[in-house]
Amino acid sequence: MAYKKKTKKVKRQVETAVAHIKSTFNNTMVSITDDKGDVLLQGSAGRLGFKGTRKGTPFAASQVGNTLAKEMLNMGVRNLEVNLQGPGSGRESIVRAFQGSGINVTLLRDVTPLPHNGCRAPKKRRV
Repeated sequence: MAYKKKTKKVKRQVETAVAHIKSTFNNTMVSITDDKGDVLLQGSAGRLGFKGTRKGTPFAASQVGNTLAKEMLNMGVRNLEVNLQGPGSGRESIVRAFQGSGINVTLLRDVTPLPHNGCRAPKKRRV
């Protein structure tokens, strides 16, 4: 049986990236993409070892931001656009963590989906 040669993983050098942050009440999930939308990095509070209600805290979100910022600086990311989604408590703290680590946040965009009319209301209760 012939062995396949493993190709070395090419380390990408990206100047600007986009951070897609989904902050819920239970967790904070982040995926870092390039301008085309290809995922470079991803992380969440649960991936760092936080369990239960601690995943939804601002402290857990800032820890996620710090770990991803270190990896982004190794990739050469200097400018970051941020897409925030959801009502969670980690929204502001993760952006502060990115800024505090030396990454220039150029754009803050709120992409939380809002219903225009919403679902049909449940029928009236009869007692």
